[in-house]
Amino acid sequence: MTDHVTVTDEDSARIITMRRPDKKNALTQGMYTTMADAINSAQSDPDIRSIVISGGAGVFTAGNDLEDFAKANTSNDDSSRPMAATLFLRALADNEKPLIGAVDGIAVGVGTTMLFHCDYVVAGSTATFSTPFIHLGLVPEAASSLLAPRVMGYQRAFSMLVMGRTVTAEEAREAGFVNAVVAPGHTEAEARKVAREIGSLPKDAVALTRKLLKPAREDVQRRMDEESHHFGERLKSDEARNAFSAFFARKKKA
Repeated sequence: MTDHVTVTDEDSARIITMRRPDKKNALTQGMYTTMADAINSAQSDPDIRSIVISGGAGVFTAGNDLEDFAKANTSNDDSSRPMAATLFLRALADNEKPLIGAVDGIAVGVGTTMLFHCDYVVAGSTATFSTPFIHLGLVPEAASSLLAPRVMGYQRAFSMLVMGRTVTAEEAREAGFVNAVVAPGHTEAEARKVAREIGSLPKDAVALTRKLLKPAREDVQRRMDEESHHFGERLKSDEARNAFSAFFARKKKA
């Protein structure tokens, strides 16, 4: 567990909220673990009809905490390696409950790619979405290389995942991975409203229809494994090492 994530059950929804505003909700290994546990434990609870992931007001998440990530990746202690992020991504892939994203502010890296696992996404009008994996010498994750083109089309996915271009809330709605754009500060309230609407629908019919709409879980997991392999290889590359060094040098000067 971590103080940087809160998990509450309200009516028929589980609300997972990232709470690290001083770091723009940058995700640590502990945060990943808590969120994965919250998603996984919801699967066997018949009273939980949907799951909401939120960053609270003002920010969704800046993505990986790169200092925490680098520390975990270079540790000699196997238990400290960055497996928590993988567990979280697996939890998203295995999840069978309707998943709702409430995005206020920035959604960077995994903050954007996790949304392709959501069934409904609410974004504040000032929200932005970016996936700067290439700029760090890496490749996308969370099966986004499979899911993003499926949702938004190849050209838009290339622009975001390869070129690293930032997408606005309205552009995300037009692209198809955001359902509704609301006033800043109102995303979580709107997401809770969506959760109540889903909770009022016939449970088994929702589950079956959702399964029919989604790509096969095996395909998603296979793509995650492929991305993970390349991600690990890229971490050892000169491109990635140079990009990380430049990032930490800029941060030190700031």
